[in-house]
Amino acid sequence: MTDVVRLRRRVREACAAAGVPADQRARLVLAVTLLAESGPTTELSSAMADGRLSVTLESARPVGQPERNTLPLLPAPGDGASLTWHLDAGTGPLPVPGDDETATRDEMLALVARADAVAKEQRELKHELAETNSGVLAMYVELEERDEQLRKAHAVIFRELEDALRPPPPPAGPFELAVHYAPSQQDSPTGGDLYDWFVLPDGCVHITLVDAVGHGVTSTRHALTVTHAIRTLALEGHPFRDLIGRTARTLATIEPELMATVLLARLDPATGGVTFANGSHPRPVLVTADGGTELLAAATSGRGVGFPDPGSESLIHRTLADGDLLVIYTDGLVESRKDFQEGEERLLAAARRNAGRPTAEIPDALATEMLEIVLHADDTVVIAIRHRPGYGDA
Repeated sequence: MTDVVRLRRRVREACAAAGVPADQRARLVLAVTLLAESGPTTELSSAMADGRLSVTLESARPVGQPERNTLPLLPAPGDGASLTWHLDAGTGPLPVPGDDETATRDEMLALVARADAVAKEQRELKHELAETNSGVLAMYVELEERDEQLRKAHAVIFRELEDALRPPPPPAGPFELAVHYAPSQQDSPTGGDLYDWFVLPDGCVHITLVDAVGHGVTSTRHALTVTHAIRTLALEGHPFRDLIGRTARTLATIEPELMATVLLARLDPATGGVTFANGSHPRPVLVTADGGTELLAAATSGRGVGFPDPGSESLIHRTLADGDLLVIYTDGLVESRKDFQEGEERLLAAARRNAGRPTAEIPDALATEMLEIVLHADDTVVIAIRHRPGYGDA
């Protein structure tokens, strides 16, 4: 557990003991995280007095008022190395959040729900003002400006939380990994497209790519639920072939309205082998070192979570040679011009043209080229997987 994760844990424990609501806790956790990542901290303490929780962070450097003003939750004014936040306590203690990933997910959803509530209040207030006489026009204009400021402030918080939910590539031996993620609306939080990747006890790398049906908070929650369920089942050792079907059956009674396409990849660093299980998801693209391209179609017979007969009916396996490239993605990459087949053809050509780039540049390059014209906006995830034997330990 890193020092930053431990610091977040202490903040969450203090907030839980004081009954601080999840949306306020989220802003405090994010503020403390940003300070800890920008420089070393020496101590964090908390105290209760008169129904308020005070949390104090000691930084190794002075933090001026201009920098304090940029934090998601403003501390008490000052210019020193000590920063103190005061939060209203709740009616009683709350459960201590679980692991860092689960706590971050819950905090993001609480912030999204709060943002939706604020947006609804703003819409209702604007409607009331619009029905009044022209004497309140100046108030209406001011409200519009406040609404824009709130939207931008929430966007900053959402971006930080999205980064927490989009883990960096895990150690993958001879496989180079890179990712591009872009929501359909730049001022909105993560939608229904998410990914997860981690190393299994046997050393293989597991990748999950999910596209949940719907929009807004519900699709975000559904995508998080699917990725979390698959991670749990995979780490428990359930067969790779059964993961999509077992996930669907597990969630059927918990989230009966949930529908999501799923693509799973299993990378074997020892052999260079890659195995896919597909549940209604777009087909992976393979670009071989000699420039050949292929849509891996044999893995498309399965169905996703929430669909009839969910699961991958067949698996597809490839053993990659040195320099071979795989591209997996969500449908936002190929449906921007409302023609899925035409998008697949363009992607094959674009992948072949960009295969010579460094792996880290490929996802962004493909997204830029494929989304040059957008007739249908959608969330987009692009993941590049390159096999480079002998480079994994470099």
